[in-house]
Amino acid sequence: MRTASRAHDRLPIRGDTMSRARLAIGTFGEIGFLEAEHGRVIARARYRDWDGRTRLVQVTAETRALAERALKVKLSTRSLFQPSTSVLTPDSLFSHLVDYWLDDVDQEGRLSTTTRQLYERNMRTLVMPALGNLTLREIGVARCDQLLKQLNKRSYSRAKHARVVLRLAFGLAVRHEVLPRNPMDYVARLHRKSSTPDALTSVEVTAIRTAIAVWEGGRAISGPKPDGQLGGIVEVMLGTSARIGEVLAIRRRDIEITSVVPSIRIAGTIVSNRGEPTQRQDHPKTAKSRRTVAIPTFTAEAVRRRLASLSDPSLDALLFCSREGTPLTTNNVRRQLRRVMDIAGITGVTPHAFRRTVATAINERAGVELAAELLGHTDPKITVQHYIRRNEMVNPATAEMLDRAFAKDRPT
Repeated sequence: MRTASRAHDRLPIRGDTMSRARLAIGTFGEIGFLEAEHGRVIARARYRDWDGRTRLVQVTAETRALAERALKVKLSTRSLFQPSTSVLTPDSLFSHLVDYWLDDVDQEGRLSTTTRQLYERNMRTLVMPALGNLTLREIGVARCDQLLKQLNKRSYSRAKHARVVLRLAFGLAVRHEVLPRNPMDYVARLHRKSSTPDALTSVEVTAIRTAIAVWEGGRAISGPKPDGQLGGIVEVMLGTSARIGEVLAIRRRDIEITSVVPSIRIAGTIVSNRGEPTQRQDHPKTAKSRRTVAIPTFTAEAVRRRLASLSDPSLDALLFCSREGTPLTTNNVRRQLRRVMDIAGITGVTPHAFRRTVATAINERAGVELAAELLGHTDPKITVQHYIRRNEMVNPATAEMLDRAFAKDRPT
């Protein structure tokens, strides 16, 4: 028969009139002890569960100290939140949370296929190797912080992408009441090495145009025969600041070439999703990216030549396309551009370099506000940080000022 080890260890049972303060949800009251058979000890305490009810929780062990310790462990692992319809618990593997999160993303259907595939790839390649076999309970702020710092040593971009998917996945676990907090809310801020955006000079642009003429004229040493579109693509990038995918998505209906001020409407982009044919997406990267841009003379001339060569008269015909009228892939254009850069003797140039080149040119002539508007940026800070090459030339007026201040007397 069980007996209380001390008088004050007795815990009131249901119906007991003894008054006591209501426990906060997720907390327990005073621990009491009972003697069990064969000298064992029962440690027990009342715990107020997620539903507001107070329940008796107990543990039996060989000694009083072991029983108390075991009870505290049991109470600490008791769920603080109402169980959701989720199959996840704090003891679920992180890999199970990833699958659950991706299913939730698919159900919402708000992300483009490209973004969804990017999130999954980043999670599988950057995060899962380190956290996949751990339970959610075992992944805290310190572990997440260390993972991001290790990735940041290799690449700021990798760390940033890992941070995004980790925050989203853990955010879902918090919303569905599987975890009490998101550890990503407390990790250290990522730091990246300062760098100056690289832009092409006018001399380099001329060299690239010359190299394209050589390559498209069939005078290059080797490689497949060019289709003559790369030159036009480059002129449109230089004349609009559009991304490569946006340029390849331009249709006949997006071009106003007969007006006094010719223009192009940027209204889509090209996407190549895994397992699907390359296709035109009916919106660019962001809402602000949808814009109409007046084009310079060199771009208008290139567009007129390309329109004259199109066999498809429909308004939805792509300006740049395959012989069958299907979209070109951005990777194919990048490969062609690399061949041209080899001819020009210029290294490290991607299609995005033309976007930075345009931003730098407009900033030097009209300021960052207009450059940001042309690029479709909502915040000029993004333009300054990532697209504009700093002009190292100090205003030459300083030379004249210093001449007046410190000029030597001329010998008579």
